[in-house]
Amino acid sequence: MDYVRLGKSGLKVSRLCLGAMTYGTPEWRAWVLDEAASRPFIKRALEHGINFFDTADMYSRGVSEHVLGRALKDFTTRDQVVIATKAFYPVTPPDKPVPNDRGLSRKHLLQAIDDSLRRLGTDYVDLYQIHRFDYATPIEETLEALHDIVKSGKARYLGASSMYAWQFAKMLSTADAHGWTRFVAMQNHYNLVYREEEREMLPLCREEGIGVIPWSPLARGFLAGNRRRTDRGETVRAKTDEFAHQLYYADSDFAIADRAAALAARRGVKPTQVALAWLLAKPGVTAPIIGASKPPHLDEAVAALDLRLDADEIASLEELYEPHAIRGHQ
Repeated sequence: MDYVRLGKSGLKVSRLCLGAMTYGTPEWRAWVLDEAASRPFIKRALEHGINFFDTADMYSRGVSEHVLGRALKDFTTRDQVVIATKAFYPVTPPDKPVPNDRGLSRKHLLQAIDDSLRRLGTDYVDLYQIHRFDYATPIEETLEALHDIVKSGKARYLGASSMYAWQFAKMLSTADAHGWTRFVAMQNHYNLVYREEEREMLPLCREEGIGVIPWSPLARGFLAGNRRRTDRGETVRAKTDEFAHQLYYADSDFAIADRAAALAARRGVKPTQVALAWLLAKPGVTAPIIGASKPPHLDEAVAALDLRLDADEIASLEELYEPHAIRGHQ
């Protein structure tokens, strides 16, 4: 496993990050694994040398943090891993809304970090991320609260997630102007069939020294090559992941997935490995956040670190891309 700096910070992370959205309770999403089924994946990731784990308070309404925290405590020591979590969305059930249980207000963030630490069973997180941009809260309020969280010792570094580049630039400049803790990472939506981030966000991150840790690097399984136009596919996630159906499934997406599958067949690898190799070759990309719900998934993802695509192969994968509407910001 290779380890690289997260942006221009001094934090070293593995070249792949294991995302924990798949681990929690199927009561939240049908394709989510329960704790007993989740633990072997976290253990296997550690065996591969993955030290970077990402979750969020809203995943399985907090259960994901419980599962990840208990597994890491059992399988490793706290100083050996980099734990990232996120706040913005409500953890409470949608039919029981609670005022101030969402967004990036000072009240919510200070409560959310304490709740996440309790569920994870740790005194601090290494990377605390805002899960989305909050249009209802002044960014000064958000940034000062995040700065206070870092200064209190409850988080070591700060990260952000999907938003417009102008919003992120404004947050960076405001933090600089006040001497508040700066973001070191951007967790954005980026993969072979969704490349709108190449227009503004990725150049901004390269210019500002921000590490890029893309979510959905395999397009929520779409780039595995097993999705279908007619019935969506055979897996539980293919059939039930409504968010994926909003993001992908255009004709051009299927054409790109077919081309990735054809290239994979020629190279004797999996389509997912081609998609990861393409992403890992992109300037500024630090560590894609991979998911794993079947035993081969992690082994195949790690093997993709050694797969090198040549310029012609990359050009062939990219030439069919058609612009998409912005997806994933809210």
